[in-house]
Amino acid sequence: MEVAATRWYLIQCKPRESFRAELHLRNQGYECFHPTIRVEKVRKSGPQWVTEPLFPHYLFISLNGIEDNWYPIRSTRGVSKLVTFNGAPLPVPDQIVRDLRSCMDSGKKLSTPLTFVEGEKIRIVDGCFKELEALFTARSGEERVIVLLNILNRPQHICLPIQAITHL
Repeated sequence: MEVAATRWYLIQCKPRESFRAELHLRNQGYECFHPTIRVEKVRKSGPQWVTEPLFPHYLFISLNGIEDNWYPIRSTRGVSKLVTFNGAPLPVPDQIVRDLRSCMDSGKKLSTPLTFVEGEKIRIVDGCFKELEALFTARSGEERVIVLLNILNRPQHICLPIQAITHL
């Protein structure tokens, strides 16, 4: 008799419903892992720290290939689908989940400070402009910023990922 191992799989959630999906899957007895990150959001009342999924629209679920009933998953509130490749669910390597859990359990805070003031001097810490100073100009969506960089004695506006800059 073959004993199937429990493996981690990836669930795609409906937009802004990964916490709901996690709650309903746990209520059905499934083991889930939903890594989160603390992010500073600018609100009308001022900056506020909120918890968001590290991987928006996704969470991990532990399933046994033979013993677990996979059918209720797709009809669970907040769940869009089980991620498949060529029509079959592909397990996530255990080491990835172990590393993510280790990072979360170790108390390392995964956070992204997003408060920059227009005109503030910043340093670029990643990419081809690494180590150059620039001025913060504006945000461009949730994950990108526009900075003013002096290139060849001319000011140029450049769009960068927010992780590529830091306070000076």
